[in-house]
Amino acid sequence: MSIEVSGLGKNYGTQKAVDQLSFVLNKGEIVGFLGPNGAGKSTTMKMITGYLSPDAGLAKVCGIDVSLDPIAAKRKIGYLPEANPLYHEMYVREYLDFIAGVHGIADKKKAIESVIQLTGLSPESTKKIGQLSKGYKQRVGLAAALIHDPEVLVLDEPTSGLDPNQIVEIRNVIKAQGSNKTVLFSSHILQEVTAICDRVIIIHKGKMVANDTLANLQSGGQSLENVFRSLTNQ
Repeated sequence: MSIEVSGLGKNYGTQKAVDQLSFVLNKGEIVGFLGPNGAGKSTTMKMITGYLSPDAGLAKVCGIDVSLDPIAAKRKIGYLPEANPLYHEMYVREYLDFIAGVHGIADKKKAIESVIQLTGLSPESTKKIGQLSKGYKQRVGLAAALIHDPEVLVLDEPTSGLDPNQIVEIRNVIKAQGSNKTVLFSSHILQEVTAICDRVIIIHKGKMVANDTLANLQSGGQSLENVFRSLTNQ
């Protein structure tokens, strides 16, 4: 099991942001993680990646308890957060060199060139990050998440700000990565989820309301949008 979440909980004051979540992701799976705004998706992803401590339960990545050994767990993870924090005054290659150094990559030049090609950053790779469009900034964030060839990818709204052509390109990158990695993928664009994901987890008010294959969820000719609305429009 590449990601194992068991009884995970997080409170903000009296609000239960995440309430007893449990699920498992295996290697080679691309799983869509859906829910309305405020459902607890980003909070859950932050606990899986070790950026937030849970108030209850545990998260394991590749068998490593994230709370007990966060550094070891983070070595296994490529994380693109929703906010995509970047150093706008750094050049694209300079930033990726910095990230490669953080991960202790031996051949940084090779890793940088590979990930630039993979994410389609070549046309903009000599610019400062602050000069890039939002779509290309997303590509830089994805490149940073991929540069150390992690076993697990946690992607929070990775196609945000991309134009239709860029969305298809990044979709193909994610699908290719899913052949030998585990991908937890959050998006509000349901057509992206149906195009990329094998399985879907839906949460609402911090609780899981669905965890099934797309085929099962869409049985009887239902669209994912209709399934989502019926489970979360409460």
